[in-house]
Order: sequence, then structure tokens, then C-alpha cells
Amino acid sequence: MTVTWQASEAAHPARDAARRSMDAVSRGAKDEWLALFADDAIVEDPIGPGPFDESGKGHRGRTAISAFWDASIAMVERFEFVVRDSFACGDEVANVGTITSHLPGGMVIDADGVFTYRVDEAGRITALRAYWEIKRAATTLHKTT
Repeated sequence: MTVTWQASEAAHPARDAARRSMDAVSRGAKDEWLALFADDAIVEDPIGPGPFDESGKGHRGRTAISAFWDASIAMVERFEFVVRDSFACGDEVANVGTITSHLPGGMVIDADGVFTYRVDEAGRITALRAYWEIKRAATTLHKTT
């Protein structure tokens, strides 16, 4: 299993969308993942300037979110998600956990963080924001044996 859920399982629209998002990513289901987003949604992963978002303004709209997938998610051979806690409030959820990315060449990196999802009335994701530190994650980079 590539999504390990150790947090509250209480139904909540944002929590449900987050779980569907992680499941789609773990299976490499790009079209399914994109369908979870509202037309004007934004993805900030990580928040602020970074290797996939030099401006730090996020990826807004399905075309930009699709390009984000191609530049970042598609290059990962396998993802493992571990969600240790989940806090649902209003139309949002904040999940605390670790995303492990298995990269080409047997390299592995862990990103500990807080991952938030906001949804609209229809349960579509309007904002996915990932609070994690690139330098901190880089210290976990290692080659599997």
C-alpha cells in the first residue's frame, strides 16, 4: 500500500478529497488527479519559490497544475504517503505526515510536512498547499541498496 492513513478517518469533504488526491498520485493517475481540481484551483508544493515554481506564486488552473505534474510528480517512480494526523475545519483539512519519493537510480527522499487541501461546495479541490522544507528533505536523500 502506498498510502498509510494513521489519522482520523471521520468523513469530511476536504479530507476525502485529500485521500483521493494521494491515491491518484500513488497510482500515477494524472487525469484522475486533475479531475479532482476546480477549474481555477491552485497548487503550491512547496509554498513559495522553489524548483518547480520560481515565482513562488503557485500553479493556478488545470493547465498549470498539469504542467506541475509533468515537471515534478511524473519524474518520481513511486510515492509513499504516511499521514500521522489530520485536522478538518470548515472547508479545509491539514494533514501532517511524510511523503517518500522513490526517484530514478534508486534514490529516495522524505518530505515531512503539513499538507492542506481546501474544497468548494462540490468537493473539488480549490487549493492544495504543501508546507515542507526543501533543504530539510534534501538531508534525507539516500540510495537504496
